[in-house]
Amino acid sequence: MDIFHSLSKRILFFSLLLLHLLYAAQADFNIATIPFNKGYYPLFGDNNVVRSSDDKSVNLVLNQYTGSGFKSSDLYNHGFFSAKIKLPSDYTAGIVVAFYRKKGGGFRLMFMEMEAQVEGEKERYYLWFDPSREFHRYSILWTSNNIIFYIDNIPIREIVRSDAMGGDFPSKPMSLYATIWDASNWATSGGKYKVNYKYSPFVAKFTDLALDGCAIDPIQDVLSTSCSKNDDQLKSANYATITPKQRSAMKKFRQKYMYYSYCYDIIRYPIAPPECVIDPVERHQFKDTGRLNFGSRRHRHDKIKVQVSSMRTYEDQQDED
Repeated sequence: MDIFHSLSKRILFFSLLLLHLLYAAQADFNIATIPFNKGYYPLFGDNNVVRSSDDKSVNLVLNQYTGSGFKSSDLYNHGFFSAKIKLPSDYTAGIVVAFYRKKGGGFRLMFMEMEAQVEGEKERYYLWFDPSREFHRYSILWTSNNIIFYIDNIPIREIVRSDAMGGDFPSKPMSLYATIWDASNWATSGGKYKVNYKYSPFVAKFTDLALDGCAIDPIQDVLSTSCSKNDDQLKSANYATITPKQRSAMKKFRQKYMYYSYCYDIIRYPIAPPECVIDPVERHQFKDTGRLNFGSRRHRHDKIKVQVSSMRTYEDQQDED
C-alpha cells in the first residue's frame, strides 16, 4: 500500500515540501531504550505477543482468534514514553492499533491508528507517510506542567496545564499499554467494514521501546519522594521544551494535516474545553462540527490516519459526533 499512488502531483509536491520543513525542525532526542522484559509483560493474547530473540522488539498479532497487547510492569507518575511502530499492511479496515497511557477506567493519553474514523474527544490527522511501510517513532511526554505528543520527534500537539483544567489534567500514576484488536463493531462507521481475516495475521511491530519516568509499585500505588527529582530531570530533557523551529513545524503540520478537532466542534462544545488553544488560522479552516470546511486542503490517503486522544474517558471516546 503506497499512499502517494493515490495523490495528485500537486498534493505530492506540497506533502514533500512540508516533510522537508518537518524534518528540518527535528532534533535528535537522547532516548535510552530497554528490552521488553525490563519494562513490560503480555496483557492478553499471550501467544500473539511475539518477542524477538534479543527481546528488543515485539510483534502484536491479530488473527481470527484474538488480538494481543502488552502493558508496562509498573505505574508511572509522569514520564517520556516512546516506541518505534510499524503498522499492519494490506486491507486493515476495522483494526485498531493503540499506544497509550491509562489509569483504571479514567484518563487516557493516546495515539490510535486505524483505517477508519472513530468518534470522540480527540484530534484526527492524516500522516505524511505510510506507517505500514517502515518504522516511525511515536512518543508521549507527560510532566506536571504539560503533555506533548510527538511523531518522529515532531510535536503535533501540546497541552499546557492551567488552573481552569482542574482535575481534567492527568495527575495520577498510569500504566503504558500497546494493543491490536478487532474494532469492526464501531471503528468503521458503526461496523460498515469488517475485518477481513483472509488477510490475517495482522502484525503491528514495536521496537526501540523507551520508558523514562518515576516508576510506582502497582500494589502500593504510592508516590515516592524521588519522583520530584525525576520530574525535574524530565522537564530539563531536550524533548520537554518545544523550540521555536519545532513550534513552527507543529503549526504547519496542524494546518495541513489535521482534519478534525473537538476544540473547533462548537456544536458539541459551545465553550471550548479548557485544554484547547484556539488558533484563528486553524479555526477558519473548520466547520462548526470541527471538521474541515468543504474545499479546504484535502488528502485522499484516507487509510493512513492518526488520532490523538487525551483527558477523556474511554466511554467518551466512543460517543458519536
